[in-house]
Amino acid sequence: MREGYEGTGPGAITPDGCAVELYARLAVRDEPEIVAGAAPPGAHILELGCGAGRVTRPLLERGFRVTAVDESAEMLERVAVLDGGVRTVRSPIEALDLDEKFPVVMLASFLVHAGDVAVRRRMLRVCRSHVTDDGCVLIQREGPDYHTDLPRERVDSGGCTIRIVSAEPVGDGVNRVRAEYVFPDAVWTQTFLARPLTPEQFEEALAEAGLRVDKYLTDDGTWVRAVPVGVRGR
Repeated sequence: MREGYEGTGPGAITPDGCAVELYARLAVRDEPEIVAGAAPPGAHILELGCGAGRVTRPLLERGFRVTAVDESAEMLERVAVLDGGVRTVRSPIEALDLDEKFPVVMLASFLVHAGDVAVRRRMLRVCRSHVTDDGCVLIQREGPDYHTDLPRERVDSGGCTIRIVSAEPVGDGVNRVRAEYVFPDAVWTQTFLARPLTPEQFEEALAEAGLRVDKYLTDDGTWVRAVPVGVRGR
């Protein structure tokens, strides 16, 4: 387990505290529609941090090709059985080097808010090195009140009560966030490190990696389409 990360509940737990069975159960939200609206039809998507394939499956169903990357073998076992042309790659995102470029790279699940700045930098550089010069990087950001509107909860369409319980400062601008996931027959928890980023800090991080914002895709700014620096907006 990585320092500062923890997970509890039935089944395998990944080094960053994610429970494989939990991520296989969580309902799909609006991610597939957002991606489909920002990516060319049928594009080959490099999905960084695919987990158990919660978003991978509906992308395949929409006709996209997907190369799905995760560091967890247990997560990738859930993805490899999906129909529709998925390729799986086991690797930490920040260490990925496929010697290949894609028209769409996706970094979802708030991974851009990694507590370790060096890890975030390497993740964004991986995004830049794997996207074509005329391609795009789709990034999911935390909402502006993610660390302050606490505690809060919602019930997803699959019947899971998701609670963000706390976000406690641990130094250097990083918070230790605790989440709970309650199903009728099982409970999981996850504790992880996250660094809040203002829009200005987020855009500076992109620029450092050779990317820039092309468009904020949602009204709350949580989904962004970025493009390589020097590429004209579309």
